[in-house]
Amino acid sequence: MARQFFVGGNFKMNGTIKSIQDIIQNLNDAKLDPSTETPNARTPKGPGKGHNHRQGRSTDEGSPTEVVISPPAIYLLVAREHLRKGIEVAAQNVFDKPNGAFTGEISAEQLKDSGIGWTLTGHSERRVILGEEDKFIASKTKAALDGGLRVILCIGETLEQRESKKTIEVVTTQLQAVAEQTKDWSKIVIAYEPVWAIGTGKVATTEQAQEVHQEIRKWLASTISQEASDKTRIIYGGSVSEKNCRDLAQQADIDGFLVGGASLKPAFVDIINAKA
Repeated sequence: MARQFFVGGNFKMNGTIKSIQDIIQNLNDAKLDPSTETPNARTPKGPGKGHNHRQGRSTDEGSPTEVVISPPAIYLLVAREHLRKGIEVAAQNVFDKPNGAFTGEISAEQLKDSGIGWTLTGHSERRVILGEEDKFIASKTKAALDGGLRVILCIGETLEQRESKKTIEVVTTQLQAVAEQTKDWSKIVIAYEPVWAIGTGKVATTEQAQEVHQEIRKWLASTISQEASDKTRIIYGGSVSEKNCRDLAQQADIDGFLVGGASLKPAFVDIINAKA
């Protein structure tokens, strides 16, 4: 079945107020797939205002591409304030508790209150650098969903795991941890990001990426439901650029991209328009 194409931009720990505003201005002025809204049309200003329009979802469901950008936490409200309609904002992280003495963390409730409808969970940099394990990532994913957010759930294998032919075992184990805590996958976008391809300039071949995406879809059918398999979007991340995005976008089970460094550049528009 047809699944709406999805492009996410993960800015990671990059940007200043000025550079974030420049990126947003470029998106606002660009001719994009996701919306027929007039460029520069913006949602009402102020946290939590003007975002009751199916928060966390594109305002144009019939459009070819849904776009979500994920700036650093300190710039979430700047992004939400200035972005045109049809483009949503995601946090890069969320905690698995609603409130309390958890210094430095941010809750789903706080994100929702600020008009932020999405969050990432499970990014490999948090798994590897900060030691986040599958069970904790699953708990954060559940907390985000329970709090009314939509989730970009990141999974992926290291080079050593790929060379040991453990790719499918690794990614399905990561997914299984989430499946043990939530059965409703309608608000989850799965981002397959081979760790060895993130920020390295290396990219999985179209065949490698499609093979893993196909296996993830089979896992969804056998573990969650055929409906989840048919409807869940599985996007690819790992050195996606304007040069390789169109070939990847033609694969049957690749439903979009989670873009890292290239999302900070004007070429991000070309990636958004990969299906055009």
